[in-house]
Amino acid sequence: MWYFTWILGIGLACSFAILNALWHEAQETDPGRVS
Repeated sequence: MWYFTWILGIGLACSFAILNALWHEAQETDPGRVS
């Protein structure tokens, strides 16, 4: 049953990466940037 832990770990890592990317997108509020 090791694969359940493996899948859970991969899922958590992917969701963390997605949330991190979204957070960085939201934090980019430079007035000089056009984006």
